[in-house]
Amino acid sequence: MLQERLLKERLEFLLEGLNPEQREAVGTTEGPVLVLAGAGSGKTRVVTVRAAYLLSRGVKPENLLCVTFTNKAAREMQERIEDIVGKESAGLITVGTFHAFCLALLRQHSKRMGFGERFALLDESDQQAGLRQVLRELRVPETTIKPRDLAGRIGLLKNRLISPEAFLKTAGDDKDELVGRAYEGYQKWLRRGRALDFDDLLIEALRLLEEHDDVRTEQRRRFRYLQVDEYQDTNAPQYELVRQLSGPKGNLCAVGDDDQSIYGWRGADVRKILGFQKDFPGAAVIRLETNYRSTPEVLAAANKVIANNPNRHAKTLRAHLPGGEPVTAFAAEDDVAEADHIAKEIQTLVGARHLQFKDVAVLFRTATQPRVFESQFRARGVPYTLVGGMSFFDRKEVRDMLAYLRLALEPKDEAAFLRVVDRPPRGIGKASVDRALEYATAEGLPVADVLLERAEAARVPDAAARSARALFQTVAEWAEKPAGRDLPRRIEELIERVGYRSEVERAYSDETERTKRWRAVEDLVEMAERHAKRRKNPSVAKFVDEMTLDGSNDNNQDGQRPDRVTLMTLHAAKGLEFPRVYLVGLEEGILPHARSAAEEREGGNAIEEERRLCYVGITRAMEKLVLSWCQTRARGGGRAESHISRFVYEIKGEKPPKGWLAAGVSAPPTKAAKAAIARATRRKR
Repeated sequence: MLQERLLKERLEFLLEGLNPEQREAVGTTEGPVLVLAGAGSGKTRVVTVRAAYLLSRGVKPENLLCVTFTNKAAREMQERIEDIVGKESAGLITVGTFHAFCLALLRQHSKRMGFGERFALLDESDQQAGLRQVLRELRVPETTIKPRDLAGRIGLLKNRLISPEAFLKTAGDDKDELVGRAYEGYQKWLRRGRALDFDDLLIEALRLLEEHDDVRTEQRRRFRYLQVDEYQDTNAPQYELVRQLSGPKGNLCAVGDDDQSIYGWRGADVRKILGFQKDFPGAAVIRLETNYRSTPEVLAAANKVIANNPNRHAKTLRAHLPGGEPVTAFAAEDDVAEADHIAKEIQTLVGARHLQFKDVAVLFRTATQPRVFESQFRARGVPYTLVGGMSFFDRKEVRDMLAYLRLALEPKDEAAFLRVVDRPPRGIGKASVDRALEYATAEGLPVADVLLERAEAARVPDAAARSARALFQTVAEWAEKPAGRDLPRRIEELIERVGYRSEVERAYSDETERTKRWRAVEDLVEMAERHAKRRKNPSVAKFVDEMTLDGSNDNNQDGQRPDRVTLMTLHAAKGLEFPRVYLVGLEEGILPHARSAAEEREGGNAIEEERRLCYVGITRAMEKLVLSWCQTRARGGGRAESHISRFVYEIKGEKPPKGWLAAGVSAPPTKAAKAAIARATRRKR
């Protein structure tokens, strides 16, 4: 009773701190509701207070499902709900990413879906390894199509719910035909190894709900209230999952902002949030337009840009903060001058103690733009962090040990076996592995079955077959004993059994490098320690799933920022904020990108997403926004004239001047451009 009263008092206090639109979003609990949450409008606060409000109205925590897109967002949501309702109640609410929810659902119904006792979850690296194998089977060299590019094409097809068979029927040229055949072979390779990739988690969970009425009914009965954050980022499988879980009249709260839908290149479909009222008839629509992040000057620029998109929900951001500094802009002669100007300006401001390095972000559209900024920042002594470097989960040693754990859980996990078969070397050469794989492919068998039972038929030498059997036996014997709370010690035991220390010593002759690499293995053991303490029923399987999910791409930064300038792409900046933002390279062909401009000329609407990307960049700025562009830029081994981005003119409320050229339209350079090109070329020499 005391706990209920405290929750009620806490909730009343939180509700008083909300504006009228936020309170409406919290209090609208029945039926479908779309909360259009503009940038900086307190979206996370609304979502978490709404969850607490539902509990205060008698909703059981186990009847609430909160889904978002990144591990960081899910952790933040869980922690904020805990702060309001307490750890016990919050622990009963299902909070997580789409992928985590689907993985848990498929683990529960693994046999029913034909996956057997256990299926492996493959990360990006495993996926590319599988595609290399498929390309070898198709006798296609990697110079024809890179596994990374192929993975991107297949991922996009999956995110649009297009099967290999459907894609092959519509293949327009030889390249499409190759992608379709590789896609087909890749799915067979996954089935052979009892594995799913991240995209398959969504597709197979959707198939489970569509084909099994009892599972769908049970899930709807359990999750009577569904909250989906960042709804504008849903792709086709995620959208269909939401429909299956909520039903046409369910208590679905979708929170998002169509103006921040910037992931079309990986399958997100802005039409889903634009068509919400059509898909869920009678849905309430609530607009959160008060921005608590940025000054009126910054928001004026953002509103002017995004108003040019014809396909959007009408809304206008209003600043809660008082007036601040005006938005400023400058034109640089070239990219070196642009970077140097910004480096000097940051240095001056920090020297005068007007800001710290960590208050500043430089945002760019393409991955090549930061190179010159790194060079100039180093030359000027400006400390920086380039977001998007190698993560802990990308390290070879971490991937190796996770592969050993996966192999112990499922000997038929082909990707795991191929990763560790020669780490350390154990007498199973490449020729032996290739023969086993060739036979496995022809017979439709897991490679483990071939090595354990049909090595002679596959022409695998006896010595290699014995070594393979010894490896399988080693990990199988280790897996016989449950790990439980002793998980970290058991992992240390596995490291010793497979002789992984010798692999690190063999691979790195430099002692400093060896020490650093071995530290990654020790870090994994420490993570297992934390898992064992935190989980109610810790296990190897749960730890591997947790590590694989945590290793999936999570663009947002986590934790405290060091005192360094942040260099990052506009895509990576979404969800973040900085007192001072430099939005650089505002030129036709960069932002908007040349590919998007080409698609627009062919009748597409990719420029709308580029405009949303610009809008996202602008709304990262809290106090000061600086725009920049170059008069010339290196292109095709020489230099070419640049034309100011159309978005700059939209911010100014002006039409481009005579002589301005959109991306992809070529014309002879002007006299001024020729002079600028000559000066830049002389300086390069």
